[in-house]
Amino acid sequence: MPTPPSTPTTPAPRLTRASAGVRPPAPVRAVHLGLGAFHRAHQAVYTMADPDWGIAAYTFRNADLPRTLAEQDGLYTLQVRGNGQPQAQIVDSISRAHPGGDIERWLADLASPDVALLTLTITEAGYRTTGDGSAIDRVLAGLRGRHRAGGAPIALVPCDNLPGNGDVLRAAVRGAAEGEDSAFRSWLEEHVSCVDTVVDRITPVAGEDDVAAAAQLTGFDDHAPVVTEPFSEWLLAGQFPLGRPMWENAGARFVDDLAAYEQRKLWFLNGAHTLLAYTGPALGCATVDEAVRHPALAALTESWWDTAARHAALPPEDLADYRERLLRRFSSRGIQHRLLDIAAGGSEKIPARLLPVLRAERSAGRLPEPAIAALAGWLIHLQDSQVVDPRADELVALARAADGARRVLSAVDGGIADDRELISAVDDYVDQLRHSADVLPDADPAQ
Repeated sequence: MPTPPSTPTTPAPRLTRASAGVRPPAPVRAVHLGLGAFHRAHQAVYTMADPDWGIAAYTFRNADLPRTLAEQDGLYTLQVRGNGQPQAQIVDSISRAHPGGDIERWLADLASPDVALLTLTITEAGYRTTGDGSAIDRVLAGLRGRHRAGGAPIALVPCDNLPGNGDVLRAAVRGAAEGEDSAFRSWLEEHVSCVDTVVDRITPVAGEDDVAAAAQLTGFDDHAPVVTEPFSEWLLAGQFPLGRPMWENAGARFVDDLAAYEQRKLWFLNGAHTLLAYTGPALGCATVDEAVRHPALAALTESWWDTAARHAALPPEDLADYRERLLRRFSSRGIQHRLLDIAAGGSEKIPARLLPVLRAERSAGRLPEPAIAALAGWLIHLQDSQVVDPRADELVALARAADGARRVLSAVDGGIADDRELISAVDDYVDQLRHSADVLPDADPAQ
């Protein structure tokens, strides 16, 4: 890490490559779509392990962030917080940052034969093709330009929490290309690889306090800091026809089959997050670490993990170790992971994180309390909260109508909506959660 300025009273200099003594930008060999905190805590950090690879990062949602990063030469501070003292490093793998309006540069980057891969963090909703400038439409436009420019092969690397995310991306691109000419569609099949991934690193939204903390930790004025946890995981399976960075130098693992690892992460980590996001607010909890210290919510979480373990593909000892690590991560006070942030996009998350286990349990004749609790909490969230979801208007109206539980569940899975015993259990649990603050024990602040 560069040495901070020696005089404490001197205003911190703006973080740039010159002020921090950081290497010049690496040649752009990777493009990223979705310039958010997770990418900057995850893929950008792994890419920093290979100094020959630079990233051109794009966002179609936020014009301020790429402007800020451009002023900082692509640099930002990564603050890693566990239960001890926070640590910081300056990440330098982003060579250029662009707003989505820079269409010409986007098309030029994707057409370049020097660019070997495109990584994406576009959220679960981003894989839908809407025909109105969606992320997939922009990816297709870039691939179309690459085909016309000579057709160099490329790897697409989705990094969102979707089972079989490589297959999901491939299907989305194929669907968007249905009206294209046959030569282009053949090129997509033969020269565009879609890599499957499992990604994991808890990365909450940074605030103004984190800007001040970055200056204290590094001595530089950083207007785009990222806060994350010590743990990080990246598993990949697929082909990279023009090569890739040496991500394994930073701990990435390349495996033949990701299915069991995808299942473990979606059910155990993401499923528990979703459970806490929808049940925690009923007991006055605002963050994950608060929620897992509440005895009732801790019991629900352990019950969910017991339930998911009955249907998981990995050996019991692997799952037990994973659960222990998750509990340590969830309990860490270094990361304030807001339940309200996790609650966003329930219509995309619940079908992948909770419903596979719930369906398996119902096939065995069981009514798993934690899944019922999560669905009941989601219903309350839809009825009472400011909902952030691609289907918010539809789902809020359904949740607030008579027979709301059946209507909402029918919108995400018609099969479970026909399960009268399940619907009745969800309705009963809604009442229980609404009165839970009066009947359930409070969290122990000393834990």
